[in-house]
Amino acid sequence: MLFFCKFRHPRAGLNSAPRRDIIVSGPSGGPPPPIRRSRMTIHEQVISFINSSRPELFASISIDVFRHQYVAVPAYRKYCDAAGIDPNAVSLPDEIPMVSTVAFKFAELCPPDSDRIPGARVFLTSGTTVGRDRRGRHVVAHPEVYRASALAHLRRMMFPDGGGIRMLALHPTADRMPESSLSAMISWCIEEFGGGLASCAADRSGLDCDTAVRFLREAQRDGAPVCILATTAAIAALFEHLRSRQEAVVLPAGSRMMDTGGAKGQARPLSAREVVEAARDILSIEPRFVINEYGMTELCSQLYDATALNSDRDVPPEERMKIAPPWMMPMAIDPITMRRLPEGETGLLGFIDLANVHSVSAVLTEDVGMVFGNRVRMLGRARAGGARGCALSIDQFARLGARAAAPRSA
Repeated sequence: MLFFCKFRHPRAGLNSAPRRDIIVSGPSGGPPPPIRRSRMTIHEQVISFINSSRPELFASISIDVFRHQYVAVPAYRKYCDAAGIDPNAVSLPDEIPMVSTVAFKFAELCPPDSDRIPGARVFLTSGTTVGRDRRGRHVVAHPEVYRASALAHLRRMMFPDGGGIRMLALHPTADRMPESSLSAMISWCIEEFGGGLASCAADRSGLDCDTAVRFLREAQRDGAPVCILATTAAIAALFEHLRSRQEAVVLPAGSRMMDTGGAKGQARPLSAREVVEAARDILSIEPRFVINEYGMTELCSQLYDATALNSDRDVPPEERMKIAPPWMMPMAIDPITMRRLPEGETGLLGFIDLANVHSVSAVLTEDVGMVFGNRVRMLGRARAGGARGCALSIDQFARLGARAAAPRSA
C-alpha cells in the first residue's frame, strides 16, 4: 500500500509563507458591500473565504495555503523535496501534491507542537485500514475553521429552512467521544440548528434504542419535527429495533435524517435506497429529507446528497450526487498517472479542502467516483494495493514520519 502521490514540477526558488492582499466581503445573503482590501494571514483568508465564498479567489488562496503548508509542515516539506516539487512552480490547484488519507497514520501532518496550542483538537480515525493499533491522527490546531466549514455547509444542505428543530444524535457527542471529528460536528450542529430539546442516545458502549424511540415518540406526540444525526450502522440498528417490535413512528413534516455513512458491525450494510425507504416507511420522513453525508477525519469539510430539499435535483437515492462546498475542490485522479481526469471520468477521489489550512489541504482518498464541477458521484472503495503512481511506501513514510517527529522528543 502506498501513501504520497508523485507529481512532477520544474524547480524554481521558494518564497516564504504567504501573507497577501485579498478581497473581503460582507455578510452572506445580501448584496456585496463596497470592496475593501486588507492584509490577512492565511488563517484569516480561509475564514473569510468560507464566510463569503468568492469562487474567483479559490485558486489563488489554495496556492497560498499549499505554500504555507510546505513551510509549516515538516513531513509535507520533506515529501515535496524528495519528489522534486517546488512550491513556486505550482500555479494551479490541481498541481498541488496530494497526500493519501493513509499517511495520517504515519506522520504528524501539521506544524510542530500544533496539538499544544490552546483549544487545539486531536481527532483519530477508527484505525481499521492498517490494524486497530495504528490510527490516523488529524491535529486541528484551530477548530474554529472546522466549525465554520461544517456549519456553513450544513446550513445550505441540511437546514436551508433555518433549522430550529429537535435533535436526536445516535452517535456520541463531543463530550462523550472528544477524539471523534464526527462527534464534534454533531455537537456543533445541535448547538447551531437545534430548537431546544435534544438527546444523545449513544455512548462508547453503544446505542440505546429505547431512549431514542422515547424521544421520537415525544416528538410525534408534540407535533415537533426532529433531525436524526447518525451513522448508517446506528440507523440500521434503530430500524431493526422498531421492526422487531412491529412498531413505527409518525414523525411530523419537516423531520429529517443525516446519514453519515459508516457501516461497521452490519452483516449486510444498508444501501442508500434502503435507508431512504426505511426512513419513509418506519419514521415517515420524506425521501428528500434523508441526506447522506460524506466526510472523514482527514478532511474538515463535508459533502452532502443533492436532493429536492437543497437543490434542483430530485433523483432516486442510488443516483444522487454529493455537493462540495465552495471552499473544497473535488477531483477524480488517475491512479496510474496521478493526474486529474476530465469531468465525468472515473478515478480515485481527491479533494483540496481549504478548511485543512493548518494540516494538509490536498488529500487523496481510497474512494472511487466521478466529478462534475462541485458535484461528486460516489462509486465505492478502491481495491487494496494502492496506486502505482504514488511515491512513498508505508515503510519509507513511517521512517520519514519518525525523523520528522524526532525533534519533539529531544
